[in-house]
Amino acid sequence: MIKIGIVGGTGYTGVELLRILAAHPQAELTAITSRKEDGMPVAEMFPSLRGYVSLAFSAPEKARLDLCDVVFFATPHGVAMEQAPALLAAGVKVIDLAADFRLKDTAVFEQWYGIPHSCPDLLAEAVYGLPEINRDAIRTARIIGLPGCYPTSMQLGLAPLLAHAAPLVNEASLIADCKSGVSGAGRKAEISTLMAEASDNFKAYGVKGHRHLPETVQGLEAISKRKVGLTFVPHLVPMIRGIHSTLYASVLPAARDTDFQALYEAFYRDDPFVDVLPPGSHPETRSVRASNMLRLALHRPAGSDQLVILVVEDNLVKGAAGQGVQCMNIMFGLDETTGLRQVPVMP
Repeated sequence: MIKIGIVGGTGYTGVELLRILAAHPQAELTAITSRKEDGMPVAEMFPSLRGYVSLAFSAPEKARLDLCDVVFFATPHGVAMEQAPALLAAGVKVIDLAADFRLKDTAVFEQWYGIPHSCPDLLAEAVYGLPEINRDAIRTARIIGLPGCYPTSMQLGLAPLLAHAAPLVNEASLIADCKSGVSGAGRKAEISTLMAEASDNFKAYGVKGHRHLPETVQGLEAISKRKVGLTFVPHLVPMIRGIHSTLYASVLPAARDTDFQALYEAFYRDDPFVDVLPPGSHPETRSVRASNMLRLALHRPAGSDQLVILVVEDNLVKGAAGQGVQCMNIMFGLDETTGLRQVPVMP
């Protein structure tokens, strides 16, 4: 059994980790920290876990995280980097769901997150936790920087195009038009995510610059080994969970006869959590709700040179907690689907 600790178990990604790991056949939940909720049974805060999780929250100083095999950080940015060095020294693997170990350039991290990076040596060692791209590196990693939810959809949606030896599309002018449910903002009291504000409304935000942009460009350039230009516009939609990303790429003249459907199907043939739908499909967010599945479909409107890729995922599962468990499975030599075969919830 894998002994697991969770730092920050009171947010949406934290409770998703608990939900998934409570049914994982090789997982043993040993510590869940929360300074404010110290001593409160987890099932008291989250009644859905009654009968599945018997632990109580404990203050960080009381939790023996050093006795775990792996610790997940479902915390605000800046927390994992402070605690990771001691955990790694104790032989504990670290999976961070925040941004502390995503960006390789400390100056870029500090520009977008407004805090200094306290352990750049570990940042250099950290592996970006996108299994479909970095599976081999994840297998031997000590520390994982898990992708953000938007970046997961954008990178997996564009990867087959950019991984090709010769450019197939204009990589300098990629466009990502992305929408997320309100849970992507986290479990906090904030005016913009109150029901009366978010319901019956639709809006863009972060158009002049969003912190997931440099992470996504970094990932796309690692895939392509070439410079990439990306316009990324996120939107808030009045639903609880789910991401729908519409990606646009202009096909180069030399690649007009490429069978892009076959390209995508071959690229993801061995990836259990990426579903390439039949040509012309329109994936829906509800088709992946509460699951670790990402579904995508390809279109070339009116036979033009504009390639449109539609991508859907659950931002709390494949975009966060489920992907973290997928990485854990790989790190500990398990089948990566272990504990992650949940059927999406409909309606």
